[in-house]
Amino acid sequence: MAQALDIDRWDLECDFNNTDHYTDLNGVDRLIVRRGQPFNISLYLRSGSYQPGLSSLECIAETGPQPSEQYGTRASFGLSANIDTSRWSAAVVSPPGDTVALSLCAAPDAPIGRYILTMGRSARIEFILLFNPWCSGDAVYLDNKESLEEYVLSQDGIIFQGDVNHPIATPWNFGQFESGILDVCLRILDMNPKCLRNPGKDCSGRRNPIYVSRVVSAMVNCNDDKGVLLGNWTNDFDGGVSPMFWKGSVEILRNWQTQACQPVRFGQCWVFAAVACSISRALGIPCRVVTNYYSAHDVNRNLTIERYVNENGELVRSKEMIWNYHCWVESWMTRPDLTGSAYNGWQASDPTPQEKSDGVFCCGPIPVRAIKEGELMYKYDAPFVFAEVNADVITTMMKKDGSTSKVTSTQLVGKKISTKGIGSDYREDITHLYKHPEGSDEEREAFKKANHQNKLLQTKESEGLNVSIKVSPEMKKGCDFEVFAVVTNNSSSDKKCRLLFGSCAVSYNGFQGGNCGFKDLLNVELSPGGARKVPLRLNYSKYGGLLTEDNMIRLAALLFDYATREATLAVRNIVLDNPEIQVRILGEPKENRKLAAEITLKNPLPEPLENCCFSMEGANLTGGRVISERLRSAVGPGEDAKVKMYFTPTHSGLRKLVVDFDSSKLCHVKGYKNVIIGK
Repeated sequence: MAQALDIDRWDLECDFNNTDHYTDLNGVDRLIVRRGQPFNISLYLRSGSYQPGLSSLECIAETGPQPSEQYGTRASFGLSANIDTSRWSAAVVSPPGDTVALSLCAAPDAPIGRYILTMGRSARIEFILLFNPWCSGDAVYLDNKESLEEYVLSQDGIIFQGDVNHPIATPWNFGQFESGILDVCLRILDMNPKCLRNPGKDCSGRRNPIYVSRVVSAMVNCNDDKGVLLGNWTNDFDGGVSPMFWKGSVEILRNWQTQACQPVRFGQCWVFAAVACSISRALGIPCRVVTNYYSAHDVNRNLTIERYVNENGELVRSKEMIWNYHCWVESWMTRPDLTGSAYNGWQASDPTPQEKSDGVFCCGPIPVRAIKEGELMYKYDAPFVFAEVNADVITTMMKKDGSTSKVTSTQLVGKKISTKGIGSDYREDITHLYKHPEGSDEEREAFKKANHQNKLLQTKESEGLNVSIKVSPEMKKGCDFEVFAVVTNNSSSDKKCRLLFGSCAVSYNGFQGGNCGFKDLLNVELSPGGARKVPLRLNYSKYGGLLTEDNMIRLAALLFDYATREATLAVRNIVLDNPEIQVRILGEPKENRKLAAEITLKNPLPEPLENCCFSMEGANLTGGRVISERLRSAVGPGEDAKVKMYFTPTHSGLRKLVVDFDSSKLCHVKGYKNVIIGK
């Protein structure tokens, strides 16, 4: 008869196990392991000794408030001759004696979360189990070392904002391994309505990264639940802070935790996406933030954006918009719920609350491959994501007399889809993963499959009158500059036309503000093959007080052909550059050595900056805190704002120090410095 081991005490070997499971950046004061991968603990026996073939040990692993073998949240297993990584298993890996080296392994499809492991009559240990992208049996397995470093282990990154013609790299501190963040992420799962209604079933669902990513998509926004962030797309941020304020996810997640799960105010798309990325990486799901330029928001799911302009070419407010850019996340996993393996890999999820999915504000995951091939019947929310990158744009003019007419417009959606390159800060263009080339046979076939055959590509200049907008290569906030409408006559006859050329401040999601400059030329005459370049001067004295924090101006040129009565519209958004923040590290960067950052910004405006404040943060650099310093005096035109701020790195390796400058007239300018910390 087998003799049960009588355990007196144990050592969880956290330092070794956490390092082996790539969780040591969470700390080594508790056991955090990944599924499908063995870990070792030492058992010290009270009496007797381990004898192969004669000793036994009953192990029970449980997670959630209602552990159940039926739901897969409870597993019972004994000692085996060898570890079996395909299921819960345990094996002794030491010779006979009163000290036992025990190897354990969680099933590669076990639910993630907090566990209690009971061994024998007296041993009861706690540990956290995460997804394992290093394990071939796990649904999130990613077979590429560089990709694992970037999409799971990297605690900082770049999010692309700006405009399709001028993508701006904005640094972000994901901070998924900072102290306490993993606990916040697990609490987010516990606060989701499905868990509150049926915790046993919800915890069972946590074996599946599809389910978990859908919960994360819903819980990052607070529209249906006790989610993390409240969205705000106005210019009034009373009761909170501008979304531009944030430099990373750590402060947001900690604020949600300390404020009793009340939503943090405020977020917009890149903030929602970045927080979702931090949570996913913390739980072990490979994840990246993606930016789609000219992103369509299709309300009625007809894959068409119906856009209306008035007779001045100004957009009339509508529920359907084309956002200058929009951010979401992609997570890496298999899709056993879909036919074939072609849909494994990157899955798009969108935590920004736009439209409901199954009654809840969430979106995805949907295979990126399904979007490219026009497979709109696949889960989840394929039509909405397909429209974001592929919708038709139909522009209609609403005239003062109540009549309407179609306007020729060449704008396409889904341009320059971007993410941070692996191991670099450069932009990687991934448009080809979402779309076949515009006008190709494959693109037309994808639309046919999507039951949407009225794709009208206007990529070639039509005969007759055309209008386009040209801008200068550099346009900086604080400067005066000119933009140009270029009218060309491609017909064989003389043309007379009217040109309206206007500009207004605009938010990145398409909402227009005040007029920055306008020109109306009633009689523009062009000979066959002729062209005319019409300038519009934009002065800081006019646009400076109208800009939102996006620093964006919408240019629209509307051309009327008197002979044909046809109208042509050209639209272009421009983003004004903020000044560059210079960061200089003083001292030799080493672990646990105090360093100074000398941070400088030159005032580019023709007026003084008041209430100037620098702040900085960085994973494993600033102790999980935001360090701030306010200047005592105003900074005049052309003068430098300059501070020296101190920090102490805690881990070696390549780290990113993220910096923000805020003032009365120049808001939330971002910069960063990559720092290599030596051991």
